[in-house]
Amino acid sequence: MTTNNPNIGPLPSFGLAAIAACWAETVTIPLDVAKVRLQLQKVGPDGSVRYKGLVHTTSLVVKEEGVRALWKGCVPGLHRQVLFGGLRIGLYPPVKQYFENAGLTGLPNKVAAGVTSGFIAISVANPTDLVKVRLQVQGREGGPPKYTSAVGAYFKIAREEGIAGLWTGWSANVLRNSTLNAVELAGYDVVKETLLGFGMADDIPCHFVSGLGAGLMAVCIGSPLDVVKRRLMGAKEGEFKGLLDCFVKTFTREGPFAFYKGFIPNFCRFAGWQSTMFVTLEQLRAAYLRHQN
Repeated sequence: MTTNNPNIGPLPSFGLAAIAACWAETVTIPLDVAKVRLQLQKVGPDGSVRYKGLVHTTSLVVKEEGVRALWKGCVPGLHRQVLFGGLRIGLYPPVKQYFENAGLTGLPNKVAAGVTSGFIAISVANPTDLVKVRLQVQGREGGPPKYTSAVGAYFKIAREEGIAGLWTGWSANVLRNSTLNAVELAGYDVVKETLLGFGMADDIPCHFVSGLGAGLMAVCIGSPLDVVKRRLMGAKEGEFKGLLDCFVKTFTREGPFAFYKGFIPNFCRFAGWQSTMFVTLEQLRAAYLRHQN
């Protein structure tokens, strides 16, 4: 999938990636809602927590807020995937080819391309990520919702916090998404190449297993960055002074395991998203090439 193909130009590559990313987002966003609730919850004075795992969190959200709450943030999530998913995945092949032409090959080439395309993509898409998180955390502490729609949230944040407010959490987001993009895309390439080297056919099972492998690598490396990013975006005003402050306060108050809160739903989300997206994208690319020929 990620090998640069001259028959697929930058614009079709972006479009196919955006479609695949949006489908994966729609299918797996209930897992993301549960993951966010688990990551952002605070431990009570007696050590108690409100949410106690993936199944409990999901059932509690449905019981208190209805089934539709599991798709909170879906609209900005799709906004995000059109921009972020389309750009980071769509730009990866041409950026990888650019670095290859400059003499960078092998795994360093894949990592550099992943970091670069991830940086560009999330810098553009940060407002969509912010609104998605803000909508997902509504309801965790009761009270009327502050935001009633994704579009309304964009305007309300800009009005109350300034245009720059739409880039809240940008530093954590860039660090997280540049890193994860490199891990996911380079990881998929490496796992797929390994499976093909063992004689596995370049088909749906291979793409599915490669996506699972990329998801596992991503969640192991990315969970601490994911927790900090979401805490910064979902924080009350003045709660954290920035990226480093959030890291330090989370570590001192809750210990190192706080950075892996929601690990199981995080893995289910990452692995489910990656396998769904890569299988879909491989099929879309194959169909596009058949149509071109």
